[in-house]
Amino acid sequence: MNEVKSPKKPLLYYYLLVMLVLLLFNLLAMPWISEHQIKEVDYNTFVSMVEKKEIGKVDIQEQDNRILFTDTEEKSIYKTAMVPDDDLVSRLLEAGISTSGTEIQQTSLLVSILGWVLPLIIFIGLGQMLSRSLMKKMGGGNSMMFNMGKSNAKVYVKSAEGIKFDDVAGEDEAKENLQEVVNYLHDPSKYQDIGASMPKGILLVGPPGTGKTMLAKAVAGEANVPFFSMSGSEFVEMFVGMGASKVRDLFRQAKEKAPCIVFIGEIDAIGKKRDGQLGGNDEREQTLNQLLTEMDGFEGNTGVIILAATNRPESLDPALTRPGRFDRRVPVELPDLKGREEILKVHAKKIKIAEDVDFNKVARMASGASGAELANIVNEAALRAVRDGRRFATQADLEESIEVVIAGYQKKNAIMTDHEKKIVSYHEIGHALVAAMQTHSAPVQKITIVPRTSGALGYTMQVEEGNHYLMTKEEMENKIATLTGGRAAEEVVFGSVTTGASNDIEQATELARAMITRYGMSDDFGMVALETVTNQYLGGDASLACSADTQTKIDQQVVELVKREHDKAVDILTANREKLDRLAAFLYEKETITGEEFMHILGE
Repeated sequence: MNEVKSPKKPLLYYYLLVMLVLLLFNLLAMPWISEHQIKEVDYNTFVSMVEKKEIGKVDIQEQDNRILFTDTEEKSIYKTAMVPDDDLVSRLLEAGISTSGTEIQQTSLLVSILGWVLPLIIFIGLGQMLSRSLMKKMGGGNSMMFNMGKSNAKVYVKSAEGIKFDDVAGEDEAKENLQEVVNYLHDPSKYQDIGASMPKGILLVGPPGTGKTMLAKAVAGEANVPFFSMSGSEFVEMFVGMGASKVRDLFRQAKEKAPCIVFIGEIDAIGKKRDGQLGGNDEREQTLNQLLTEMDGFEGNTGVIILAATNRPESLDPALTRPGRFDRRVPVELPDLKGREEILKVHAKKIKIAEDVDFNKVARMASGASGAELANIVNEAALRAVRDGRRFATQADLEESIEVVIAGYQKKNAIMTDHEKKIVSYHEIGHALVAAMQTHSAPVQKITIVPRTSGALGYTMQVEEGNHYLMTKEEMENKIATLTGGRAAEEVVFGSVTTGASNDIEQATELARAMITRYGMSDDFGMVALETVTNQYLGGDASLACSADTQTKIDQQVVELVKREHDKAVDILTANREKLDRLAAFLYEKETITGEEFMHILGE
């Protein structure tokens, strides 16, 4: 359970607290200290000292019934009780002692020093406390200014988390590449005998959530060596030079614990290309320069292996990715069908699950999912089982959790009118019927008109039978026709259109444009790349690389292609109007139908 921390008090609170302490000190402590600095003597001693003229000043305090007096040098203060003595004043006058009412100061040198030094000590202590609090906020958890240049890398000595290659599924090629690093760390002599040396740096490249960090930890776990982990953004400080200092300190620690593995996550935070423009990020460039220097400053046989991860490899500086620094690039791609099935089985070991679960079917439904998304799917299935009061997750839980990841949770309180429900039913059956009547289309797995939290009022799920790496021109045209099938059904049945096809229109337009500009499927342009894509692992940012006239022709061809496939969808639905009505009525009544039910009605 996380500890609940009380809110921090304002600075004024501490200053008021210090003022109260000082006030109490002056009112209570100072008089007590002063009182204990006075020496008490009897009255006979006082008279004897008067006669011997050993007294400097006398203060007769009748209200307190005491006499205060000092020695001739006025360094010590004495007190004695008053007794009836009519000759006291004359005795003092004969001895030449002043009794003019001069008040004797009761504060000694020690008391005076405490009165000045103690407040200073309190204020200095308060300042140190506030300074530490401020530096924790500014220095990323460091408590002192001198620690700001220190590396705050997380160290997992001897693989504290116990991650091995068996815990990372679906990345067989990447594990095979990294297994060589493990073998080298176990037995470097067999590589050194032949004159081979391991790469200084290995760059893990792939989309988010594919397990790059976990692979790096698995290498350390298999090799049983210390593992230093640090994010690229942690090197960048608000003070110039601190990032470079952290790099130096990190490599110093790594050399001391060699053999070991240094992992830098999101290295593009410090490894971006240096453009040389004025006003650039000097701190980031200094950190990058120091990293390049450190990678050149140690030999490959020191036992320090550097692993780094990024999902923007095209933005990295060429000096960082050249041979001799990051020598090897290991792609960590989205898993294929077999990989998704293995990942699901690995994460399913962490929960209680039914014995009859078909992981192959779930993996086919989760096409395009990353390892992190598959882990989320398994966890959602477990949560759904708990909500329904079951002690284990079932096939239905896993399939529903895929829909949750794709389209969101069901909106149980969303109520559509009968007319809207009928439109959505025809819209979704339009997609499914156009897909079923075409060849080379993925089979329909499920059709539903239950609204989802993503905003979808319904959807049609198609699932490929196996791995599908290439798409022909005919398959892409059929997919565009399937995407336009929902709008076509609205036109055929109701003679009007709605806003429900907005997402279909976006996907169809994007696919048609890619066919013409990137895949060379246009008769006019042929095999000419008219569009470039950057950030391929982060969704892809497309930009046209052609003249304005060519862009106009591209737009015309995109419109013609989508319109042609839309007309084909209208023709298919018009020719199968009876099946369209029957399937839409069945979906309207049931709200959700399976692919088997759909094909059964279609075949009647």
